[in-house]
Amino acid sequence: MKKFFLHDFVITNYVTIFQILFIIAFLIVLSFVLITTFKKTHPRFIESKRVWDDALIVAIYKPLLVAIWFVGLTYIIPIAGAIFTKDTSKFTIIELTRNLGIVFLFLWFFIIFIRRLEKNLFNMSISDKKKVDKTSIRAIAQLLRLGAVIVAILILLQTFGIPISGIVAFGGASGLVVGFASKDLFGNFFGGLMIFLDRPFVIGDWIRSPDREIEGTVEYIGWRLTRIRTFDKRPLFVPNGIFTSIAVENPTRMQNRRIKTTIGVRYEDSFKIAAIIKDIENMLKNHPDIDTSKTLFVHLTTFASSALEFLVYTYTKTTKWVAFQRIQQDVLLKIIDIVKKHDAQLAYPALNLHFDENSPISKK
Repeated sequence: MKKFFLHDFVITNYVTIFQILFIIAFLIVLSFVLITTFKKTHPRFIESKRVWDDALIVAIYKPLLVAIWFVGLTYIIPIAGAIFTKDTSKFTIIELTRNLGIVFLFLWFFIIFIRRLEKNLFNMSISDKKKVDKTSIRAIAQLLRLGAVIVAILILLQTFGIPISGIVAFGGASGLVVGFASKDLFGNFFGGLMIFLDRPFVIGDWIRSPDREIEGTVEYIGWRLTRIRTFDKRPLFVPNGIFTSIAVENPTRMQNRRIKTTIGVRYEDSFKIAAIIKDIENMLKNHPDIDTSKTLFVHLTTFASSALEFLVYTYTKTTKWVAFQRIQQDVLLKIIDIVKKHDAQLAYPALNLHFDENSPISKK
């Protein structure tokens, strides 16, 4: 009985069955062509110096493979359903599902493309040793992703028959309430936007603020907060709105580091001070790590209580903190050698007591 039923079913619906099998075969062939093409072309695009072609191939592969079968199934289901029912109104949801799926697939493709492009730009800066502004790249990528999501939401609303003009009108009416409820959130968002536009600092910069206890290396800049790694390796999370109301110093962008120190020589060596100052100044002018194009001087400045003090003022070529400490140490050691070379001594705090010859203490 079942055998005859199956036979009659096939004979009656052989055209429909053939259509379904043909579509499935076509989808298999199309998927095979896509997979084969991707495996052959992707390695070649990876070696390309262009950053967008590899990102495009990777981004389009999975969404397109899913789209082939998704769209194919939305055509197979109504064809197969027509065998069991003549009421085509039951399949109207299939068209809506297809439209929604296509929107999500395009959004998926766009997000993968942006992420891959961002990654390629970072890798290019490492391999080619080019300085790429990671902060700007990340900001643009975040804006593009946000824009893609907003466009996708608007298209989905239009697909469901919800007029966009009504959403805009509703947003205008409720915007004031939402604004008061989330003013800190919007303040942080616009603070992050100002950081991306004004660029007072970027990822990797060492920053500090004289107004707040903020100092460290910038690790991440988001739309709501910035993560800073302090010098004791603790993470510091700062809401972006704070940066709009405080002063921020960016030592990373300094052009030089300054050596400013006061040296004291004994009053007994006062007749040697001019020669000592001249030799120290010559030493600085011939030092390979001192920037002689900047202000450089060694001047006698103060008659202190126990020393003749002169100011050493100059700039190093490097801005690196560790290298600066090494150079400053070398300069100070050379100053000690120059003072010793002139048979003079560095002064230290001392108190001399002078007594009258007729005083009891002096007689003792």
